[in-house]
Amino acid sequence: MSSETSSAGAGERDHLLRQRALKVVPGGMTGHLNAAQLPAGYPQYFARGQGCRVWDVDGREYIDFMCSWGPNLLGHAHPQVDEAARRQQALGDCLNGPTERFVELAERFVARTAHADWALFQKNGTDATTICLMVARAATGKRKVLVATKAYHGADPWCTPVPVGITAEDRAHLIYYTYNDTASLDAAVAKAGDDLAAIVCAAFKHDLGVDQELPTAAFARHARQLCDKAGAALIVDEVRAGMRVHAGGSWETVGVRPDLCAWSKSIANGYALAAVTGVDSLRDAATRIYATGSFWSGGVAMAASLATLDVADAQDVVGHVQAMGQRLRDGIAAQAASHGMPVRQTGPAALPLILFEDDPAFEKGSAFTVEALRRGVYLHPRHNMFLSLAHTEADIDQALEATDAAFAAVSRRYGSR
Repeated sequence: MSSETSSAGAGERDHLLRQRALKVVPGGMTGHLNAAQLPAGYPQYFARGQGCRVWDVDGREYIDFMCSWGPNLLGHAHPQVDEAARRQQALGDCLNGPTERFVELAERFVARTAHADWALFQKNGTDATTICLMVARAATGKRKVLVATKAYHGADPWCTPVPVGITAEDRAHLIYYTYNDTASLDAAVAKAGDDLAAIVCAAFKHDLGVDQELPTAAFARHARQLCDKAGAALIVDEVRAGMRVHAGGSWETVGVRPDLCAWSKSIANGYALAAVTGVDSLRDAATRIYATGSFWSGGVAMAASLATLDVADAQDVVGHVQAMGQRLRDGIAAQAASHGMPVRQTGPAALPLILFEDDPAFEKGSAFTVEALRRGVYLHPRHNMFLSLAHTEADIDQALEATDAAFAAVSRRYGSR
């Protein structure tokens, strides 16, 4: 779908910006923020955000259930976070070396993360997942890395979901398994032989457009045992789930601790930051790898992250987003039943996914989210969504008024059962 096609129903200013972008940006936009990948009518460009709401460039207001695809854990423009960032900006951001915030934040991550003895900082989730692989390979001297089929771990050549512009050699040492399937994990480990560096697991299965799966305790324990036996590193990718499932790490819910975790998105409430946390036995390897970025030690994002952690811990953000997600989930389930439009809701309540039954091409899901969008609620037809601390019961209930009308419209179009 072209940007021009997908802008049908979007506002005039949004449409004009898309036309301008097509002249100076390949395709007008790339990556997961591209509204051309969404149903017609979704805005591409936004003017501002406040709390759990965003406004597009044509002035339309939406209750936001994407939270910038995850980063806004506390809500847009959180005053405590933004004030901390402003204070640090007045002192300096990108300097000849890190600010004090660097050490403070590393100490904070080690103190609050169950498995962690040290931390490194980057800017994007892809940075963090890639550094995890580098540390594992440096520590073990081995090459093979196990990843789940269709799992998303970023956009580098080793893991991009769209393998255009990469070579087979970029993935020569990846071996695939099925999430939550211990037999497939055993087969992948056997295929790696004595060359296994790491097993990479998402915090939960969140592949695009399919039912989400929480990790089973049996699967997580088995992955831990296989790594221990082989001397390999167990890596959990927390980029999407981090700080919404468990404050100390998502796999605390199944009683398993990894050797390395990759973090980003929510850790600085919208400021660009990523982190890798690791166990002491991998400290030397983390010291020996070479990975750097001119902006990785920027003080502003780190100050924002410290403030984010302050608020998240003081106000039990995990409990809140789970409760608000469950309120939304319960309301959607009741509406789906009322309108005879069965849906599946899977994964953590704080990261909701809504998929319609008998909807292989996502036509019902697309119609539903467009109808909700017209009524001021921003949902996604096949990607998991995100709750924030800024979502209140009143916001959820207002959103449910819109989704009830959206269900009614979809039922009229497709019929109920």
